[in-house]
Amino acid sequence: MMKGMESELKDLNSKPPKSNGNINTVRDDRPLLKSDSVSSSTTNAVDLQDLEKKFAPYVRRDVYGTMGRGDLAPKEKLLLGFALVTLLPIRVILATTVLVVYYLICRFCTLFSTPNREDEQDDYSRLRGWRRSVIVWCGKVLSRAMLFVFGFYWIPESTTSFTQENKPQSEEMERPGVIISNHVSYLDILYHMSSSFPSFVAKRSVAKLPLVGLISKCLGCIYVQRESKSSDFKGVSAVATERIQEAHQNKYAPLMMLFPEGTTTNGDFLLPFKTGGFLAKAPVLPVILKYNYQRFSPAWDSISGVRHVIFLLCQFVNYIEVIKLPVYYPSQQEMDDPKLYASNVRRLMASEGNLTLSDIGLAEKRIYHAALNGNNCLPSVLHQKDD
Repeated sequence: MMKGMESELKDLNSKPPKSNGNINTVRDDRPLLKSDSVSSSTTNAVDLQDLEKKFAPYVRRDVYGTMGRGDLAPKEKLLLGFALVTLLPIRVILATTVLVVYYLICRFCTLFSTPNREDEQDDYSRLRGWRRSVIVWCGKVLSRAMLFVFGFYWIPESTTSFTQENKPQSEEMERPGVIISNHVSYLDILYHMSSSFPSFVAKRSVAKLPLVGLISKCLGCIYVQRESKSSDFKGVSAVATERIQEAHQNKYAPLMMLFPEGTTTNGDFLLPFKTGGFLAKAPVLPVILKYNYQRFSPAWDSISGVRHVIFLLCQFVNYIEVIKLPVYYPSQQEMDDPKLYASNVRRLMASEGNLTLSDIGLAEKRIYHAALNGNNCLPSVLHQKDD
């Protein structure tokens, strides 16, 4: 369900990135993982170790192993069994209660209100007055309460700084239009809701889900039809660009929140950025999320949703660290070249968050998952990738 919140904005800028000396370009000498092609004729000979080297951003390295199905030590089995009969039911009840309470709040605040209906986007993000204040304040508080229920008792936040020569002098122009974050887990959404309550990009089907559907409309989500190849990506990008520009110029408009990688990783890597969040030419606020762990990794990389939720709720304490960077103001050169803008922000985030750059993406993730599941269609998938 939460996977639909991943950014689906398509890269509309085909101009190659420039490599001249832009003052905002951040240099990063760390190795860049290459998505070299895989021959379908050697697929059956590829072992797990080779797969992990090739698809490193999606490899789980916690005690539960690949896909969360590794052999557990006796002590770990004992802890898991104890948590299954004690901690898990308590957390499920509390999490459900928080969700229902917030749904009822949203339902009350949207009574007799007509949602926006622009470009097939149906939301309540433009509510004003006490209704919007209640929705936002309760959303932040209850999102943090949900994280607490999940075991995130403390969330340390730190800030970094860097020099920008093109920073505007007017304070009115310092507001960003969009938050740019790395994507590790569906839990990322809960943190950002508790911090700034922004709008996300979601599958159109999310709007019809019980409880969550109304909440997504109150967030002002932009809906995409991910299941269809004829999706109106261009239209959605245009809507997102307008929302970003509006958020930058109007302090009452909700911020946009985008995961430009387009999918989740294990948290140690940063994938290529799509340019959808940079087409508006507005300043961006980079945020880096890091999930530290000893037993179970909260990253949603190569594990099923149900298994992930169960293991997460059975872990007594979970950890997340947040690194907030200053608002990044694009230079004129970056405004003219969204790919350069996205690349510079990406390299800056990798440097500040100690993340490794990788040039593989969602297509390779699907190949890796197919290989782990022993999919018989894997050779044809690899052949299509090579083409």
